[in-house]
Amino acid sequence: MKIILISDTHNRHHDLELPDGDMIIHAGDVSSTGKEPEILDFLNWFKSLDYKYKIFIAGNHDFYFERANSEQISLIIPENLTYLNDSGVTIEGLKIWGSPVQPEFNNWAFNREIGDDIRQHWDLIPVDTDILITHGPPFRILDKTVRGHYVGCEDLLEKVMQIKPKLHIFGHVHEGYGTKEVNGIQFINASILNERYRYTNDPVEIEY
Repeated sequence: MKIILISDTHNRHHDLELPDGDMIIHAGDVSSTGKEPEILDFLNWFKSLDYKYKIFIAGNHDFYFERANSEQISLIIPENLTYLNDSGVTIEGLKIWGSPVQPEFNNWAFNREIGDDIRQHWDLIPVDTDILITHGPPFRILDKTVRGHYVGCEDLLEKVMQIKPKLHIFGHVHEGYGTKEVNGIQFINASILNERYRYTNDPVEIEY
């Protein structure tokens, strides 16, 4: 299966040049302000893509998904898309789990305090997860800012090292774009925009 990975498009999705594949995964920040028109525009674009499977999570800019109730969200999600929010899906035997939360960062969506507040979300991740999608990165893995700070989540890193998914996909820290293998786990920061919100990075292609 060929999987295409993207994240942090921030309304620039129409500019993307996407390679062919079987599945596409978006790791959050589909919008800039999280208002409903931006979300609907993204969904209309995403549903039109020529992939058999299309999966996404929200990010800290995507306020609509935090403020709307589950019924409102279900009404706008097209049938051919899979939206994950502390939830999972199994596709062709692959167990995929997604969560939008990240450590507290200004006054954005899906903020959680480190410790018990955020750990309760990571505790939901099944131990047999094959592909983990979170908006934010784990600590010290593709999470270094231009100022030299590591801003990933230590609690998430602990959980990931415990369950050992084959792939962990995220974004959030634009300047952390890239791939890295640690302890047999492939980590991928798929941020499309750089730290200046310019479209500089290519979608990541992997063969699973």
